[in-house]
Amino acid sequence: MTKLAILVISSHVVRGTVGNRAAVFALETLGFPVWAVPTVTLPWHPGHGPATRIIPPADAFAAMLADLERAPWLGEVGGVLTGYLGSAEQAAPVARLIEAVKACRPDALYVCDPVIGDRGGLYVPQATAEAIRDHLLPLADIATPNRAELDWLSGQRNETLDGIAAAARSLPPQGMLVTSAPAGEGRIGNLWVEEETALVASHDLVAKPPNGLGDLTAAMLLAKRLEGQGAPETLRQVTAAVFDILSRAADRGADELMLETDAASLTAPTAGVDVRPLG
Repeated sequence: MTKLAILVISSHVVRGTVGNRAAVFALETLGFPVWAVPTVTLPWHPGHGPATRIIPPADAFAAMLADLERAPWLGEVGGVLTGYLGSAEQAAPVARLIEAVKACRPDALYVCDPVIGDRGGLYVPQATAEAIRDHLLPLADIATPNRAELDWLSGQRNETLDGIAAAARSLPPQGMLVTSAPAGEGRIGNLWVEEETALVASHDLVAKPPNGLGDLTAAMLLAKRLEGQGAPETLRQVTAAVFDILSRAADRGADELMLETDAASLTAPTAGVDVRPLG
């Protein structure tokens, strides 16, 4: 059976496995056709050093997305994933495109990965973070912030799983996967929150992990939900696959995830993760 396409809107790097480079590879490996829209093009992840940013002019970006709204093939799209935005002006046309997808296919699933910052603070302009919060988050079926992003979006800093779960429930998306959640000494986890359900999947902490884990997590989460998997199995498979790929890259001393080498981990991860209900 042919799978529905997934529209992915995020950054593109020439070298590396972040943004669209991570998400598109994972989704296509899992058998999904992908429509990929770059919000910014960079030679590499800025964490590797200063890098030129090519951001499409706001009017041209909006016009291209308007073309996609009118595309005769829009009904092929069954899921949308948004990640890093190159500017605040991109949020409104992205929101209109998401609304067009949902108007064409009401059961389309939208995952918002609010790529705005980490424990060091916002690494996008505040206007961009506010645009994601105001335009995109309210449309999302699921969001995948890290702890710092959740703190900023909810306006409160939380150090416990119960506090993080409460903050997640205070935001619009029905489902929330919070990455980098505390899971005990030497461990880290993903916290899934949906209505009355809260589940934690944890694994050993890996020092100085490569970038791209959030992009990969969001893409795999969307894929598994579109395949009809329930929350517990989705959480287990996504966490295991990402940890498997992370561990293998770390063992090699790689400064990027190596999806092309570890593609098998996307479908058959060998890493063990602990999944338990919160409380």
